[in-house]
Amino acid sequence: MSLTGVVGAAVPVNVAAICGSLRKGSYNRGLLRAAVELSKGPVEGLQIEHVDIAALPMLNTDLEKEGRFPVEVEAFRNKILEADCFLFASPEYNFSVSAPMKNALDWASRPPNMWGGKAAAIVSAGGLLGGGRSQLHLRQIGIFLDLHFINKPEFFLNAFLPPPKFNPDTGDLIDEDAKLRLKEILLSLKAFTLQLQPRA
Repeated sequence: MSLTGVVGAAVPVNVAAICGSLRKGSYNRGLLRAAVELSKGPVEGLQIEHVDIAALPMLNTDLEKEGRFPVEVEAFRNKILEADCFLFASPEYNFSVSAPMKNALDWASRPPNMWGGKAAAIVSAGGLLGGGRSQLHLRQIGIFLDLHFINKPEFFLNAFLPPPKFNPDTGDLIDEDAKLRLKEILLSLKAFTLQLQPRA
């Protein structure tokens, strides 16, 4: 998607937000909800859409028929194609990214690769390292996908250290320091996206 538009009109940066956890109360989903709220106020010029990956079948190239993909996969690939950049919320599973996250990355990388040449940022919430090892693996995968991750700031959140970081009933982010750090991530992602895709 081009960031050029009508002269004088503010064209928002279109962000596809993807969560590697399918759990309804996931802390990583809570991070994405907080990012959406920030985009409506403190961080202007971003339009963030959570792109759900729960309906994607497991990658099986037998499902590709004459260059066409299953309906759910085609819809997902189109969302990735239309996005200007990406915000990944990546929980850590066994020192790596989750199976649903890897599956989504693989489906959208089938020729033609939908990820290439775009900016991306990663946030994660978890235990001691806050999902940090998943971020490392996601960056490695991104090299082959031609994704351009922002390097700083980084966002790792230990969700279990007091005081509480998330509302126990809703999973919403309530920690104000974490919200400020998330805001810095979004500002950096926006700036890098505009650097890669300058406006006319």
